[in-house]
Amino acid sequence: MLALSPQVKSEGPKLVPFFKATCVYFVLWLPSSSPSWVSTLIKCLPIFCLWLFLLAHGLGFLLAHPSATRIFVGLVFSAVGDAFLIWQDQGYFVHGLLMFAVTHMFYASAFGMRPLALRTGLVMAVLSGLCYALLYPCLSGAFTYLVGVYVALIGFMGWRAMAGLRLAGADWRWTELAAGSGALLFIISDLTIALNKFCFPVPYSRALIMSTYYAAQMLVALSAVESREPVEHYRLSKAN
Repeated sequence: MLALSPQVKSEGPKLVPFFKATCVYFVLWLPSSSPSWVSTLIKCLPIFCLWLFLLAHGLGFLLAHPSATRIFVGLVFSAVGDAFLIWQDQGYFVHGLLMFAVTHMFYASAFGMRPLALRTGLVMAVLSGLCYALLYPCLSGAFTYLVGVYVALIGFMGWRAMAGLRLAGADWRWTELAAGSGALLFIISDLTIALNKFCFPVPYSRALIMSTYYAAQMLVALSAVESREPVEHYRLSKAN
């Protein structure tokens, strides 16, 4: 049975602004057909709150933990990507796609390459291939390649997020569970975007996309609050 550590519970108050901003987004539910700077601000506000969540741990924490810094930078690119996607019908979809591609590279770098977990990588490669095979008949022009590269990047990020996941034993860390869950929700959100944009209308797509997206970003941000050093270094730091 998994027990929440005191640190998990202590993070809750720091996330209150994020939850409030997310509620504002869903309560206002501004029409996506009429993009504006107000709707852009409302959509990006929960991500801004995640910036504040990480900064609340102190600038020294970010400087001392490169993985947390990379997640913070990823959140910055995410906010820029969100802004571009508000204006996607005006020709900025590719800009948003590129911003989130950069986000996934920063997240993957934050999650690191240890442990390697080749079997997890193989599973993610197969799932990524299946997702691209599902989308491929619906793609045309540059999107055939852009979406392929994006699927590979988010699949790689998912592999690195899940590689260190342990659900039992002394080496279990809740931050790794947050990272893996966040990556999975991010994949679900982006797959829904792709299906809805390129293949067929997905019922309640916006609600599904944004709920999984905000949850994913929150979990990824939570994963940064403990160092992603190798377990032996982590134990030493906790002991000290």
